[in-house]
Amino acid sequence: MGSRIANFRARLTAGKQLSGTFLKTPSPILCEVLAKASLDVICLDAEHAPFGRLEIDSCVAALHAADQPSLVRIAACTPADIRGALDCGATGVLVPHVNCAEQARTIVAAARFGEGGRGYSGTTRAGGYGGKSMRDHIADSHAQTAIVVQIEDLAALDSVAAIAAVPGIDCLFLGRVDLAVAMGKEPAAPEVDEVARRVTATARQARVAVGIYSADLEEVPRWRAAGASFFLFGSDQGFMLQQAQQLATGFHGGGH
Repeated sequence: MGSRIANFRARLTAGKQLSGTFLKTPSPILCEVLAKASLDVICLDAEHAPFGRLEIDSCVAALHAADQPSLVRIAACTPADIRGALDCGATGVLVPHVNCAEQARTIVAAARFGEGGRGYSGTTRAGGYGGKSMRDHIADSHAQTAIVVQIEDLAALDSVAAIAAVPGIDCLFLGRVDLAVAMGKEPAAPEVDEVARRVTATARQARVAVGIYSADLEEVPRWRAAGASFFLFGSDQGFMLQQAQQLATGFHGGGH
């Protein structure tokens, strides 16, 4: 494991400014390409894209080889999904739809080795395929596994402080689009912005990092000022479509 992967959680919890993107296409080749972009993390979107265990494994392998930190947004908040992503060697997990402190504690336990927690195997990629001692594998996992939980439901809003206070929760990630849908508003509506700012302020009071998705670099300064430090922008599919549209528009609009 390289230093970028090993240090990602420490940088996240320290509030360093971090950037990344979602990967929607389960392709290790695209992982290899994106790893050349100097992003701080690539997040495999197993919640909304067709990632199975094998696809997660092959993509994490490509990122691991490039010392590119990786998160997996798991499909469901289950110990099996968490264990699978971490055994593949993911740097951490992004868990959607976290609504209460009890759920957050269950997530932390599922990501940590110990009684009632993550089942141990040293023969995974995370364990160096048996090349790391049990002591080193457990110590590295506890020190380096990033646990990010997504706040995106109205049911979570009254529990933000309690969720942020759970030991082992490293970052609250704002799901503004889901919050907007739940509120019956557009994502850019002032009401959604106000809710997001309250969540951010609560998390920062608890000294927990805050992440946010953005499609626009121009809004980064105001969210930095609000306390966010971890930003995910767009996706591989969005980048490809945007560039293809610009090419088509330039070609036809230019009269070629």
